[in-house]
Amino acid sequence: MKSKILVGVQFGMILLMLLPLGMPTVYFNIGAIFIVIGLAVGVAALLKNKLGNFNIVPDIKEDCTLIKDGIYSYIRHPMYTSVVVTMFGVLLMYFNRVEMILYAILVVNMLVKMFYEESLWHCEGDEYREYAKNTSRLIPKVF
Repeated sequence: MKSKILVGVQFGMILLMLLPLGMPTVYFNIGAIFIVIGLAVGVAALLKNKLGNFNIVPDIKEDCTLIKDGIYSYIRHPMYTSVVVTMFGVLLMYFNRVEMILYAILVVNMLVKMFYEESLWHCEGDEYREYAKNTSRLIPKVF
């Protein structure tokens, strides 16, 4: 149930942020660059996943494989990075108080979702713990 709530909040915030809640800002083009970068990270992550291995909820699927190569050799959660960076681009494009609040809720939700998923992986054994020592969560060499 917790996983479904986290995913529901995530998609709700994304949907609300994509509604036309304001006028384009002077940062529109910079926002577009962030969107392209975020989407590129997401595509790189999807290309490394096998179709049955991908899971939108943070629960660990039975018989899933821990991916440790490609973009996953730098970032443990590239899909979360993709969402955060892409939606930061949207925030820049239509910067206003409502968008800032929605983005803050989205980021907090993504962090809760990420830490929850990591807690589940840590229960799976030493492979994930070793992998976590050698990679960053969202931004290589930063976090």
